[in-house]
Amino acid sequence: MSINRIEYFNYIEEKLSILSTRINNRGKLNILDANLHSENFYMELLNLLYDFKLENLNTSNQNVEGIDLIDYKNKLIIQVSSTTTKQKIESSLSKDIFKSYNEYKFVFVSIANNADNLRRNNFKNPNKVSFNPKNDIYDIPRILKDVFALSIDKQKQIYEFIRKELGDSLDIVKLDSDLANIINILSKENLSNIKQSINIDSFQIDKKIEYNKLNLASFIIEDYKIYNGHVEKKYIEFDKLGVNKSFAVLQTIRGKYIELCTNGKCQNADILFLEIIKKVKELILASKNCIDLSFEMLELCVNILVVDAFIRCKIFKNPEGYNYVITR
Repeated sequence: MSINRIEYFNYIEEKLSILSTRINNRGKLNILDANLHSENFYMELLNLLYDFKLENLNTSNQNVEGIDLIDYKNKLIIQVSSTTTKQKIESSLSKDIFKSYNEYKFVFVSIANNADNLRRNNFKNPNKVSFNPKNDIYDIPRILKDVFALSIDKQKQIYEFIRKELGDSLDIVKLDSDLANIINILSKENLSNIKQSINIDSFQIDKKIEYNKLNLASFIIEDYKIYNGHVEKKYIEFDKLGVNKSFAVLQTIRGKYIELCTNGKCQNADILFLEIIKKVKELILASKNCIDLSFEMLELCVNILVVDAFIRCKIFKNPEGYNYVITR
């Protein structure tokens, strides 16, 4: 999965989840403006996602009971609702207006709550409109699952629509970062044939692993420590582009380690190690100059840098006598 695809999906998931929560909370206060806006919002979203031709039936016929959206071409009638109950659906299905649409399929879209429990129910359907609960009840998780499976071009289209509709209030301004630059450099290297060019004292590294009670993370360190010498060469090249560039990268990784330790969220050393990797990835993804990498390549390069920082004494405590080593 490319970084752009991850960014598009994360943004879409965040915005739909926030909208769902707001609709739910405001509904409890009987503030229904978000519900009204959501009819048109979901009309356009469903059109983009599923290539429907939905129109808002309430535009031409105010307050049609049981139906909000209609697709004359695909013969669909849709209700968009923040009330996710069996009674709500059965109440809609019982409306006389469904007699006028007996060739149409009814779809229920829950915009505020998970609808899994409804899909397992049987419903009274006096007008015999086409309705299969398992397939014809939509909610945010189902919509997100379908978004996740889209092509990157289609995801981008939906991302741009949601960004236009719901705004950028939670977006972080992206800036260039040296961390992203070194990742970009590493990602262009052939890392499959790297041989350790610095003689690392494995005993010293094992002593630090044991001292910090790293168990699962020890496998990551073992897998990626061979790249330490290669990173050293890349840092030397990187520093030719400006003073303190490699130092800034290492201090950024160290900063994330200190931040996690200070927050006290990672009492387990293995979890702390994995959280550092996660935080470094987030920083890179938030960088303006991050190139479009695959998820696997990003994971590989970040693991290399974090293990290198571990060996260089930038993260985790050093046992007495530990020496980052070193004969070239």
